[in-house]
Amino acid sequence: MRILIIGAGVGGLCLAQGLRAADLDVAVYERAAAPTEQLASYGIHLNADGCRALHECLPPANWARLDAVAAPARDTVRFHDQHLRPLAVRDNEPAGPPDPVTRRRAVSRDALRDVLLDGLAGAGGAVAWGRTFTGYERTSNGRLRARFADGSHADGDLLIGADGSNSRVRRQYLPELPRLDLGVLTVAGRCPLTPGIAEQLPAALLDGSVNNVVPPGAGWLFVSTWGAPDRAGTYVVWAYVAARPSCPPDVEQPPGARLRDLVLDRIEGWAGGLRTLVAASAPATVAPVALRSMPTLRPWPASTVTLLGDAVHNMTPMAGIGANTALRDAGVLRRALLEVGAGRRSPIDAVAGYEEQMRGYANAALSRSTRNARNAAAGARLPRLAFRTMLRAAEAVPPVKRAMFPST
Repeated sequence: MRILIIGAGVGGLCLAQGLRAADLDVAVYERAAAPTEQLASYGIHLNADGCRALHECLPPANWARLDAVAAPARDTVRFHDQHLRPLAVRDNEPAGPPDPVTRRRAVSRDALRDVLLDGLAGAGGAVAWGRTFTGYERTSNGRLRARFADGSHADGDLLIGADGSNSRVRRQYLPELPRLDLGVLTVAGRCPLTPGIAEQLPAALLDGSVNNVVPPGAGWLFVSTWGAPDRAGTYVVWAYVAARPSCPPDVEQPPGARLRDLVLDRIEGWAGGLRTLVAASAPATVAPVALRSMPTLRPWPASTVTLLGDAVHNMTPMAGIGANTALRDAGVLRRALLEVGAGRRSPIDAVAGYEEQMRGYANAALSRSTRNARNAAAGARLPRLAFRTMLRAAEAVPPVKRAMFPST
């Protein structure tokens, strides 16, 4: 069985590593001409699902390399008012020693990409660069033929779309599954954590936890520090969330300085440290992101074409689990395909099992991230004040806190 993976993102490469380690015939086709052309961002917090999938799929040397370039990350979410007074804390830190495999980690995207490419790229590797997928067809003998913009093609028995939120595989295979514009805009930026910035911010904003600044009316600000062994220095990353209709019509156009000034205007009267943080962010680091999401995934008939990661469950960043869900896909699909390789399942049966399981956890993640995004963008004063009151009650009354944060 030859397996074709379209897209060399986190999920596709993780799956390719796992399949190749099991001696299955796999090839990855990526439109970028080289690894350096792939977009990197600040980083990923790997949760238990993501770490477990990576541990299962990666060769031992790759896993050891990941462990070396990743840093421990807190599993703590804090809520503050606009003056940085605490409202509530959701602390999921383990009571005892963390599990060596599933402990939470922070890793930059480019470092993770390098770990995932190790052994797949280069001469004799599984990744073909500069291959822009244009569509697929079924051949007369029932196999799949993937076609590329350069006129080449590749034949296989299973085609996996791991080609991101604008997936061309999804567009052909499930055209009725569109992405939804949520009407929510984030403006994100970052600032080096200098001594001057650190002096103006409370320690809670500097320990790697996720911080939510919740004003009594419109607006919402996420703040977290970011640093990993493979990166020089530590940054404070922030993202302001607003309803798209409340922003200027051309807000998604550069330059970054104008976006930064928009956020400064919106947080007028907030804690001085927050305003200093935003003002000190270089315009080149400030960018708008319109939030989109897939709808609830309904069942579809399984076939020898399937999807993983953002190609099937693109979600907002408001739950912090998009990349981890893609990695989880890779782990689940790998286990199903190993059953095919061992002769215990047919390819379609394996895909059906994967898709059924994937829809379950992906729909929960989609619902959570969409709800968080809409709540952050909502500007109605009474619901926001009620939410802040609930946070204070949760912090003061343990049973309320357990109900509001079930995983705590």
